[in-house]
Amino acid sequence: MCLGIPAKVVEVDESGQGKVDYLGTKIKANFVLLEDVKLGDWVILHAGFAISQMNEEEAQETLQLLREYASHIKD
Repeated sequence: MCLGIPAKVVEVDESGQGKVDYLGTKIKANFVLLEDVKLGDWVILHAGFAISQMNEEEAQETLQLLREYASHIKD
């Protein structure tokens, strides 16, 4: 099973590479599959590639659902 996680774009260069804040950790990301990615955008990241864009409300809602799910697994 694969899981794409919302991440906030914190760095973008002209080659389509950059970094995202991925659950509090900044990691390298490749943005070449998307058009017009900017600082502050939210993306779904899978295997180091941004595969879709989303707004902040959607991202926060998804992250909250993932946190709730994770809390039930720990119990």
